[in-house]
Amino acid sequence: MKRRYPHIPYPPDPLCRNEPLPWSHPKQDPADLQLMERLRTIVDHPSYREPDIDADFLQSGPARGVRLQLDYMKAEQGMAQQGIERCVVVFGSTRLREPKVAQQELADIRQRVAQAGAANHDLERMLRLAENRMELSRYYQVGRELGHRVGAASGANPVSPLVVMTGGGPGAMESANRGAYDVGAPTVGLNITLPREQYPNPYITPGLCFQFHYFSMRKLHFMKRAVAIVALPGGFGTLDELFGALTLIQTRKVSPMPVVLVGEAYWRRVFDAEYMLEQGHIDAEDMDLYWYAENADEVWESVLRWHQNNGTPLF
Repeated sequence: MKRRYPHIPYPPDPLCRNEPLPWSHPKQDPADLQLMERLRTIVDHPSYREPDIDADFLQSGPARGVRLQLDYMKAEQGMAQQGIERCVVVFGSTRLREPKVAQQELADIRQRVAQAGAANHDLERMLRLAENRMELSRYYQVGRELGHRVGAASGANPVSPLVVMTGGGPGAMESANRGAYDVGAPTVGLNITLPREQYPNPYITPGLCFQFHYFSMRKLHFMKRAVAIVALPGGFGTLDELFGALTLIQTRKVSPMPVVLVGEAYWRRVFDAEYMLEQGHIDAEDMDLYWYAENADEVWESVLRWHQNNGTPLF
């Protein structure tokens, strides 16, 4: 017997209908002159906005959990899409000068001091500060050379490259991003929104510069892909990131990794770990959670050696 198939209608348009649905036009009532005004009031009210396009709602207190998720997800997705899995994270001061800039600032203040003639305490203080910044500016070059070393070596593993990651700002962060940029290597910057206007440094790879609202999410992303932490001389922000990382390693909330402080003389004056040990606030083994280095070669070779000893070679 010949089988009969039912009539199969032609697929409808995915958006349009021949006959509109009842809600596709507003209610009409010529007797109610205020009807349209009431309707406009309803649809113009913030409550009628879809949540994902309601900026006021997204910035509200109850939506903080959603914002935290978004802060995490956008950077996570962006880095995952570009294969960023292992990073040498570099911290350091935004105030660290490029040598030629520090040299020019020092020359300018020396000229002002000479022109002043008589003693001027403010100018003398500015001169001491400029001299200190000139002395510290050598660490800008250390950061740049380290970024160069990491960037050049990343080609050894194109599937999972080793990438320089910084906070994305000027100074020490710029130096490390710049070194990677110099050799055409990808490099990441994690900016943070602040109450004042700011710009990322221009050496970060487009598409790998992410802006965070929450410091906590930024810290999470620093640690999530870190295989080494390098701290150039810095201030409160650098100390915040450094001590956070050391605490996570000390408590084994993250696996141990190299932590290198660049500039032993600077860091020994900034914090006295030996004193904390003597007071019983840290243990002797905690003194081995970090070490000092003076140049990019020392940083790089010691990081490679640590991972080799740990059974986690980077290449």
